[in-house]
Amino acid sequence: MDETFGQRLQERIRALGPLCVGIDPSASLLTSWNRPDTVEGLEFMSLAVLEASVGSAAAVKAQVAYFERFGSAGYRVLERLIADAHDAGILVIADAKRGDIGATNAAYASAWLDESSTLCCDAMTVSPFTGVGALAPFFARAVKGRGVFVLAATSNDEGRSLQRARTEGDEAVEDLILRSIAELNRRDEGVGSLGVVLGATRDRPRFDLAALQGPYLVPGVGAQGATPEQVGRLFERCPDGTVLVNVARSILETGPERSALRDSVRRWRDNLTTFL
Repeated sequence: MDETFGQRLQERIRALGPLCVGIDPSASLLTSWNRPDTVEGLEFMSLAVLEASVGSAAAVKAQVAYFERFGSAGYRVLERLIADAHDAGILVIADAKRGDIGATNAAYASAWLDESSTLCCDAMTVSPFTGVGALAPFFARAVKGRGVFVLAATSNDEGRSLQRARTEGDEAVEDLILRSIAELNRRDEGVGSLGVVLGATRDRPRFDLAALQGPYLVPGVGAQGATPEQVGRLFERCPDGTVLVNVARSILETGPERSALRDSVRRWRDNLTTFL
C-alpha cells in the first residue's frame, strides 16, 4: 500500500461524504428488529446494515463487544462481515479499544491489522492509558497502510474527569494525546494514518484540532445528542476529508427494512455533508 490510511480515508470521505455507519448489534436492537438475540440474529443485522451502507458511507465501524459476547461463533460472523465489506470496497474500522503494553500490544496489533489475520481491518480503536508510547506496535502497522484511532476525548460523561485531568506540565490528558499523535503524524506527507477519537458531545480542547495532520473518528452524534451542525462547528477549521462521523443507533433503529436503512444512511450522509 503506497498511500497512508489517512489519505485513503480522505479520498473516500471526499467521494462519499463523512458518514461512518456503526454496526452495533445489541440485544435491544435485535429485539426491536424482531430478531432473536442469537448468532443468527447477529449475522442478519450486521450484513443488512453493511448492505445499506455500501455506496453511501465512507466506512463502517464494527463494535467488537457485540460480536465477542457470542464467543467464537460471534467472531466468525465478524470475520464474514469484514470480508464482505472489503469485497464491497468499504473501509472497516474495528472498534476494539485494545491497549496494553509491549508484546501484548504487538499481539493485538497482529490480530486486527496484519493482512494474514482473518480479523484484519483497515483501522482500529486503541486506548492510550498505559501510555501513548506503549502503542508503538499499533503505530508500526500504520506505517504499512493501516489506521489507528487513539481515544482522546470520548463521548461518554464518565470519561471527562480522567481525560481532562492535568499532567505535571499542566496539560490536560486529552491535549497530551492529541499533541502526541500530531507529532507522530509529521513523519507522513499529507494526512497521516494516526487519528484520534473525539466525541461530538465534548467541548473543544485547547489543542488546535486543525493541526492533527490525521483523521478524527467522531462518536456521540444522533442517539447521544450531538447534531451535524455541532460537529461542523467543532471541526470547522480541520482540513477537508479528515472528519469521519460515526452514527449507529439512529440508523439501526430504522431497520429491519432494507429500504428504510438505506434511506436513513443517505439522510445522515447528506446532513453531515452540509456541515463538513
